[in-house]
Amino acid sequence: MTDADEIRHWWRTSIIDMEPGKIAFRGHPIQDLIGTVSFPQMIWLMLRGDLPSPEQAALFECALVAGVDHGPQAPSIAAARMAATCGVGLNNVMATGVNMLGDVHGGAGEQCAVLYYDIAARIDAGAGLDQAVRDGLDVWRAEYGKIVSGFGHRFHKPVDPRAPRLMALVREAAAAGTVNGRFAVIGEAVQDELGRQRGGRPIAMNIDGATAVIFCELGFPPPLSRGLFCLSRSVGVLAHGWEQMQQGGRNKGPMPPKFLPEYQPKDVTS
Repeated sequence: MTDADEIRHWWRTSIIDMEPGKIAFRGHPIQDLIGTVSFPQMIWLMLRGDLPSPEQAALFECALVAGVDHGPQAPSIAAARMAATCGVGLNNVMATGVNMLGDVHGGAGEQCAVLYYDIAARIDAGAGLDQAVRDGLDVWRAEYGKIVSGFGHRFHKPVDPRAPRLMALVREAAAAGTVNGRFAVIGEAVQDELGRQRGGRPIAMNIDGATAVIFCELGFPPPLSRGLFCLSRSVGVLAHGWEQMQQGGRNKGPMPPKFLPEYQPKDVTS
């Protein structure tokens, strides 16, 4: 291999074919995409290599819209707004917010998708729905802990208003043949089983549980549930960061200066 070939093969991609005067994404010239595909369709094309049907794109877009923001009480938004008061640029503000999206805040959709796919695999192997859900929950909890991602919400009780709307749209899409509907059934079965395990006290499906249903119905692997949530939430991060820049303020911390954190002396005897 010549030096030129070695350099060319250093990065290999099927995403973009680019040279002077040419830009093509997944084989589609950029000039043919501009003005003919929506942003959700473009996201799908970049990730999957093909263009979704209009119906698939519409359902996909619903999940993206639902997750854009949850206000300054969400750590990602609070961090972004604090960053905006520190004199950094808008790109730094956005990076600060997105970098707050981890396993606990932002990763629940991925973890929930793992659960859904595991239950689906158990059903494919011959288990009944109820048994597959119980076994799937046992295995999932052994890996991730007792709190099941995608269900319950520390702020929205008893209902996360985003989830019922998304699930209704999934059912409509299933009735129209756009998706299979099996992950909607699985998600609702998990919700029912969790309620039974709580002594009959219902538990709400939250935004992560509902968007995981959609992403699974559309065939996205679990890690992309997190990536797509980050993409969605970055819209809220951008909006809040820009708003904070317009409001002004300097070096704002997580609480007003008159409130001080509790001081706890270290117990040197322990």
